Amino acid sequence: MSPHPTPTPARTPAVRGPRTPGPGRAALRAGGRRGLIELRQSFTNGADLVSHFLWPVLLLVALFLLRDREFGAEGIPFGTFALPGILGMNIAMGMVSMSQILTADREDGTLLRARATPYGLRGFITGKVVSVGGGLLADLAILLVPGLLIVDGLTVDGTADRLTLLWAPVLGMLATLPVGAVLGSLAGSARAQGLVQLPVLGMIAVSGIFHPVTALPEWLQWTAQLTPVYWLGLAMRSVFLPDEAAAAEIGGSWRLWEAAGVLGLWAVLGLLVAPVVLRRAARRESGSNLSDRRERALRRSV
Repeated sequence: MSPHPTPTPARTPAVRGPRTPGPGRAALRAGGRRGLIELRQSFTNGADLVSHFLWPVLLLVALFLLRDREFGAEGIPFGTFALPGILGMNIAMGMVSMSQILTADREDGTLLRARATPYGLRGFITGKVVSVGGGLLADLAILLVPGLLIVDGLTVDGTADRLTLLWAPVLGMLATLPVGAVLGSLAGSARAQGLVQLPVLGMIAVSGIFHPVTALPEWLQWTAQLTPVYWLGLAMRSVFLPDEAAAAEIGGSWRLWEAAGVLGLWAVLGLLVAPVVLRRAARRESGSNLSDRRERALRRSV
């Protein structure tokens, strides 16, 4: 045996390359990029630009003409009361936008192509959330910025109001966009969208957007409180209206904790149910179904 042991050669540390994201994360990134592209295209397309600006312009004209009307013992101008609620309503209308987009993508085969790609459905949904959610935020800015100049009495005071202005739209979209995805998955065709929109319009009708919900019968007040539209409108009114305006609300207060709780419950239920319904809708799609729909569309156009 040698008196001097042979030294062990030093190990060369392994050189690791850049970490490659997993397929699921890559699908989310691809979906996010696709959503941003679709959002940018919606502001460069003439028809989409009309849809972005026409509805806010009509609302602003109506609010300007009714800006001096007052209601209730509080003497709050109609425009001052209605504009924050309309902002909440616009967020909730994302249900309709999401439903229409998913129905159209199912009819033209986009959903079928997404299903055929690994993790394609996840990226597809991510893209739709980014494009629809981004469009909703842009529509809010289009309505809010000139609205603050036209309507008097709207202020954002204090940190609490600023925080509510941040969490209410985000939580509202989480509560309503999955509902729109479910409605779009259940709609048989674009022609059935009229029936799909009926429950959304019903929510708006009883939500107290244009008048205090306390003016409605008690059973309708309870119905309104089950919908996300009412709580979105309430949260937005709490941001822009003075504290004394809460006297026109149920219980004489803004009830922001209840608003966050109900919207959060809608968000959790929607995020649990929507993926299941979407996967089932995607499994029902096939090339033969797409061909049948195209043939029926051609026969109707002849």
